[in-house]
Amino acid sequence: MKSNKINYLVVGTFVIIMLILFIGSVALLTGRTGAADNYYAVYDNVTGVKFGTQVRYEGYPIGQVEEVTPIVEGGRMRFKVEMSVVEGWKIPENSVAEIAAPGLLAAITVAVSAGDSKTTLKPGDRIRAQERADIFAAVSDIAGQIGDLSENSIKPLLANLNDSVLAINKLLVGDGAQIIADLKTVSSAINETAPQIVANLDESVEGLKAITGKDSSQRVKNMLASLEKLSKDLNETRDLADVMLESATLAIHDNRGDVDAAIDDMKYIMASTARRIDDINHNLELAARNAAEFTRQIRANPGLLLGGGAPKDEAD
Repeated sequence: MKSNKINYLVVGTFVIIMLILFIGSVALLTGRTGAADNYYAVYDNVTGVKFGTQVRYEGYPIGQVEEVTPIVEGGRMRFKVEMSVVEGWKIPENSVAEIAAPGLLAAITVAVSAGDSKTTLKPGDRIRAQERADIFAAVSDIAGQIGDLSENSIKPLLANLNDSVLAINKLLVGDGAQIIADLKTVSSAINETAPQIVANLDESVEGLKAITGKDSSQRVKNMLASLEKLSKDLNETRDLADVMLESATLAIHDNRGDVDAAIDDMKYIMASTARRIDDINHNLELAARNAAEFTRQIRANPGLLLGGGAPKDEAD
């Protein structure tokens, strides 16, 4: 009987010790082993953050997340993350709390990056938050952009390149051969005529040298003198033309009345002629007929001009 009680006492003591060790281990893992100070940060996205999420200060565990609460800030929904850290822990005022994962397979933590400010936050203050850089979301966004680029830009570009290559190939196969043949012909012609062209240029240069020889100065002087005389004659001709134009203008101005009267008379004559043109044409036509009949009779009997009668027949 006494042996059973000893066994129960030993087992119970062992269980209590294990429970104490378990609680102590959990407290050590969460970074909270005694009194704590509370801080908070506000995020747009708290994926993976929950009660018990570890809070690290430059990688060192100092506490845990106590509560995540939705709040309305700036007209939109955000999330307030309340944290408890070791009491008396000094956090600079410009520190940044970021939701991060140390590795691809590591658990999410709230990583506090220490600032360089000499002023520290007081318990209950807000720590400046930095949104989590989600590498998977970034990769997914880049993949979407690459897909859109491939669909809307690369494929049309390849299609245009294919069309251009086909067009160039068609040109080379069809008209390209003729163009190349023509270029060869032109090149051959240039090669054949090049020596003659060079010889002509040499002759032209020699001719210019001969022209610009000893007598070039005198020739230039004579040419300048001729040009000067021509310019003087042109000036005199221009002055004479100005005088004639001025005289004509004055004559027209002085005789404007007579000129106007003559123009009015001409208008009257033309109007009268236009009104009687039909009668005039009729009389002219009758006169032409009479003249034709007269000439016919004269040709038939020229004696009519002397007043004689018609010729008699020989039988009479």
